[in-house]
Amino acid sequence: QSAIFNFQSLLTVILLLICTCAYIRSLAPSLLDRNKTGLLGIFWKCARIGERKSPYVAVCCVVMAFSILFVQ
Repeated sequence: QSAIFNFQSLLTVILLLICTCAYIRSLAPSLLDRNKTGLLGIFWKCARIGERKSPYVAVCCVVMAFSILFVQ
């Protein structure tokens, strides 16, 4: 199945997107800051979520990793 139809895979893709965007913004902030609106604004919003909610995102990543490694 594709990641769109499998809920756990969809959550994994979203978490990876948030973490990747936050990491890219920490390296090159101007890359994401110039696209705050429109379709590419999704990446800026994911970076903001990753920065502001980082403890929650980190806990979700650990839970997702545990789930993938030991439950499946």
